[in-house]
Amino acid sequence: MIPSRLMERQPREKILCIAGPTASGKSSRAVEEALARGRLPAGRQGEIISVDSRQVYRGLDIGTEKILAPEMRGVPHHLIDIRDVSVPYSAGDFVQDARRLITEILARGNLPILVGGTHFYFDALLKGLPLGTDMNTALREELEHLSDEELYARIRSKDARRALALDPHNRRRLIRALELIDAHGEVPTRTPTTSYATEWIIIDPPREELRTRIDTRLASALERGLVGEVRLVRESVGDARLAELGLEYRVVGEYLRGERTEASLLPTLSAKLWQYARRQKAWLRKLTEEEIISAAPSPQDKN
Repeated sequence: MIPSRLMERQPREKILCIAGPTASGKSSRAVEEALARGRLPAGRQGEIISVDSRQVYRGLDIGTEKILAPEMRGVPHHLIDIRDVSVPYSAGDFVQDARRLITEILARGNLPILVGGTHFYFDALLKGLPLGTDMNTALREELEHLSDEELYARIRSKDARRALALDPHNRRRLIRALELIDAHGEVPTRTPTTSYATEWIIIDPPREELRTRIDTRLASALERGLVGEVRLVRESVGDARLAELGLEYRVVGEYLRGERTEASLLPTLSAKLWQYARRQKAWLRKLTEEEIISAAPSPQDKN
């Protein structure tokens, strides 16, 4: 084993991480950083790695506000449109892919820029994945009888920090988290598995500005055909899988099944996306407290 004092002397690989709540302008800021840093003396061109659990899927374009080719401005983007929506993509998959890409980007002499709002993926990459635990069949049968709200409340009572990183309607992840809690008393503490020298940019717009940006984004998504996109995804994978793909797909899916009116889509999505943004902001507050990170101004763009 290498003594810790020698490990500290090893040069660490530099990466840039850009995080913020939904609709705060992360994608455009990442492109600006990639281009600007390449223009600096002895600077390195940036390549962007998406830290988004849904943009990996082909066909989830409008609902995830996926960046368009012209908006990339020639900057390489990775982990977008790499998997069929019927094949789940896990945090473990992300860590494996992100590590490989970071190594490849550094070997090209470029700067890896990780940007996105899936904070569990950031934690998995930089702090390590939770310890493995075998599936508990009996516990799963018990948990399947609980609502999403009851599952999420149980996690919050046991491990409030982990709850912030979870989608309270993603049953698969909620049940897995409760399996870990049952086995270890809490979601196991992560052991850092990387040695990256991490620079952070936190984009955290004021409350009212963010609410306006969320509403504008949702209205635009509905105008550009969000309902049609969700209909195609639903026909391909069914309602159960659709519900795992995030609140936009879940809420529009309820409309397609006749469970809500078209007029309710925008206000419902706005309220739920704001709740999600508040959870993201809570994670960011924890991050800034632990890492002593200052917030950065938000560009007036999407994501």
